[in-house]
Amino acid sequence: MLELARETFRSQNESYQLTVREAALGFASDLALRQAQTPVETARYDEARYSSSVAQDRNALQLLVGAPLRNELLPPNLTEALKAIALNGNLPAGLPSDLLQRRPDVIEAEHTLLAANANIGAARAAFFPTVTLTSSGGTESLGLSDLFKAGSGTWSFAPQISLPIFAGGRNRANLDSAKISKDIDVAKYEQAIQTAFREVADALAQRSQYGQQVSAQEALVEATSESHRLADARFQHGADTYLNVLDAERSLYSAQQTLITTQLGQASNLVTLYKVLGGGLNEHSRPPSARPPSAALRAPPPPVRCFTSAR
Repeated sequence: MLELARETFRSQNESYQLTVREAALGFASDLALRQAQTPVETARYDEARYSSSVAQDRNALQLLVGAPLRNELLPPNLTEALKAIALNGNLPAGLPSDLLQRRPDVIEAEHTLLAANANIGAARAAFFPTVTLTSSGGTESLGLSDLFKAGSGTWSFAPQISLPIFAGGRNRANLDSAKISKDIDVAKYEQAIQTAFREVADALAQRSQYGQQVSAQEALVEATSESHRLADARFQHGADTYLNVLDAERSLYSAQQTLITTQLGQASNLVTLYKVLGGGLNEHSRPPSARPPSAALRAPPPPVRCFTSAR
């Protein structure tokens, strides 16, 4: 946005200075002069606003890394940054749902169950749907969309509890209290799984639309740019007023701003996908047997003494 505002200010200011000279020689009216000044001041305001935003973003990054940021660590411009993101943003088809088991919130819920003397393997078998997350082109798979009722976002997967989840009530003085506590832990685990799948479904749904939005907006920028060129040519030949040139300039500037906003949204969606998929997609792409399990979850479950309801 800052680069666009600076470029717009530069080009509009050149046009304005030409109008100032024409007005001084009596070839342009005061109305034309003020009309030419309007986009200049708008672009100057935007340049100051976006400069402030860039400075704040840089300060936030320095706070995050805990050290001054060198310029070579920053992308030179939005175009280069988007190209770099696009190269690393392609999702393969058939991503397995078990990669969501590496999400911090799911791991936390599993450790809570483990502390309650649960068999994590049995809990996963009962509550974790086994589906592919992506289809061709990295879009949402049919299996993932089927987990939610169409249009409502309601979780439609029913857990199939065929294995014991808990191995007795060890270190529990009150059996009723132990059962309630375990039921709460199971409910939290199921909620963490539902949240994980819903966030992935939402991010993939957005991803499938951003490509079309960017393509449409690029076509709009091209059309408004041509409209501005034609309006300026008609004005230069005395066939039209300068007001039409200003309207074309405003339309072009607005279309360019919307394109940048859409591109930033697309980049943000890729960051969101990385987060909701648990991060480390290359590692997740390996088969589950090739991934080292969490140390806390490697230990075999304690022997089963009695069953308690998971509900």
